[in-house]
Amino acid sequence: MQAISARRVLVGDSFVGPVTIEVHDGVIAEVRPGRTGGGRRDLDGGFLTAGLVDLQVNGCFGVDFAHATADQWLTVSRRMATTGVTGYLPTFITAPVSELGVSLDRVSAAQRAQHRTVAQARILGAHLEGPFLSTVRAGTHDPSLMGDPGSAELASLLGTAQRRAALRMVTLAPERATALEAIRRLADEGVLVSLGHTDADGARGTEAADAGARFVTHLFNAMPPLDHRRPTLAGRVLSDPRFRLGLIADLHHVDADMLRMVLRLAPQRAVLVTDAVAAAGLPPGRYQLGGVEVATTVADPLPRRADGVLAGSVLRLDQAVRNVAGLGISPEHALLAATRNPADALARPDLGRVEPGALADLVWWSDDLEVREVWVGGQPCLQ
Repeated sequence: MQAISARRVLVGDSFVGPVTIEVHDGVIAEVRPGRTGGGRRDLDGGFLTAGLVDLQVNGCFGVDFAHATADQWLTVSRRMATTGVTGYLPTFITAPVSELGVSLDRVSAAQRAQHRTVAQARILGAHLEGPFLSTVRAGTHDPSLMGDPGSAELASLLGTAQRRAALRMVTLAPERATALEAIRRLADEGVLVSLGHTDADGARGTEAADAGARFVTHLFNAMPPLDHRRPTLAGRVLSDPRFRLGLIADLHHVDADMLRMVLRLAPQRAVLVTDAVAAAGLPPGRYQLGGVEVATTVADPLPRRADGVLAGSVLRLDQAVRNVAGLGISPEHALLAATRNPADALARPDLGRVEPGALADLVWWSDDLEVREVWVGGQPCLQ
């Protein structure tokens, strides 16, 4: 049994404190008021929250998850943890279905290996962003590799117990043929289905929600814009409480006023993601995104293909929290959008919160929202 005491702790929707958190076998056993109990770790200043959860990250620190080795999985997971991220979905962009199946197998192997190593960010499963997308809204994805989510394609991705366990999220375009049937099957398998890279209208978004879709990938990006005279997908998902809303809060992908609007309209549904690529955390240069070369420069730090098309971000999730708080959003809502909200999207009540029964994945922040220390399963992550 170990104990961590802090002056302020984000419990539920608000900060309380002082609080002592008792941890047993990596799980929070008790959250009690006051700084009591022997052998505790007493944090001086700042505040404590649950660990951050990133549902869309393609790579970082020079590693593209599409080609990560066993050693690179370990290195990246350890370094991500020092930024406050204690759980993440490695994301794979459009590729042949057979290759994506191999990626699921590799994620499964990396998850198993984590149980034998030091404290690091948890690999929560895989997010497939494609190949069932709209060629009209392809972005950096290869349109020639896109297709419909037919029964054969789904069978390839769900055909083994190992792959079914690894597949946690799929982004697709609901207007594709057989998409609604695919949404139903994936949702029945416990997969979070997200709408993205789509040219669908609001009516199709509602049909997708009725079939089981519950998320939107990087809201406003790679989809028709808001329109006050016709029902676009962006408008529909904002008004439909069944959808959680992924946001890349680097202040480039989404304008500051739009971020404020979403966080104020739907604070319980907003989910901060990074959509980070291998360039994240490293100096300007050339990097890979699912086999596509992207580059960042001093003048333009946004990752782009050679033709100028935007290709993910170099955002860190702790910086996304700071960015949102800097827009006048309360620190509580900024932090919940990166902790409890993404955990709830994954139906993981053991993540993203400080309460008995949750995993002891914790972040100690300074008063100005800088990460000071991180624990995964109650074990400190080396800085």
